[in-house]
Amino acid sequence: ALVSFGGHKTKIDTGTLLFGQGAECETVGLLYGRGRQFFDHHTLHHHRAPHTHSNLDFKVVLNGRSRSAYTGNISIEKSAPFSTAFQENRNLLLSEKARAESIPELEIDIDEVQCSHGATVGPLSRDEVFYLQSRGLPYDEAVRVIVGGFLEQILDKVPERLREPLRGEMQQKLKEL
Repeated sequence: ALVSFGGHKTKIDTGTLLFGQGAECETVGLLYGRGRQFFDHHTLHHHRAPHTHSNLDFKVVLNGRSRSAYTGNISIEKSAPFSTAFQENRNLLLSEKARAESIPELEIDIDEVQCSHGATVGPLSRDEVFYLQSRGLPYDEAVRVIVGGFLEQILDKVPERLREPLRGEMQQKLKEL
């Protein structure tokens, strides 16, 4: 699990090499930026053996003037037929001055694979906020519910021993909204 909350400037470069037949890797990431924080994350899932599987799910929430740059690379060599690889990067902008860049990359040297990648960058849905407000939640609480739900999908996937401490940290961050 990749988790980034603090620091004025954060740079993380991480990867996984899938060497053995049937090797698997599940990577999840969570980033919450505020103020003028800057985050630069690079991930690599490199498939070198047949029937390998990787999945990456990376969620970003940015507020204030914070910035995020994410590059995710999936590489599948000729020696890795029948491999599967999935990559998803979702970015939620809570401020008009927050910025996110997402660069998903696929390098596939063989036909017998299944791969997908996706990236989104966008603001909160005004319709979702309105819906929650129409159910009696004040604006700030509606935003916290939406952001919390967005991030909960990642928190559910982190190792159990880290889950509650991360939830506590996220609750503190959400109180700032």
